[in-house]
Amino acid sequence: MYTVHYYDLVLAAIILSLGTGGVIGALTSVSMPLAIVALGAVSIAFMGHAMFVRGPVDDFEDLTKEVDVEDASVPLVE
Repeated sequence: MYTVHYYDLVLAAIILSLGTGGVIGALTSVSMPLAIVALGAVSIAFMGHAMFVRGPVDDFEDLTKEVDVEDASVPLVE
């Protein structure tokens, strides 16, 4: 069974914020470029939080560890 993780929610938030900008631009008197740019800034905030506040690395020591060949992912194309 699949469980929802933090980065799944971040991707959903990015899509929803940009989609909401498109809907607001299409259905209200707010211009489409203004709505997309404004809600695009919200999606950039979600991306920034996912990368810098709650990044995929816990400590700086995680950046210095070498990855074993067995632990690396297998390429899709050989």
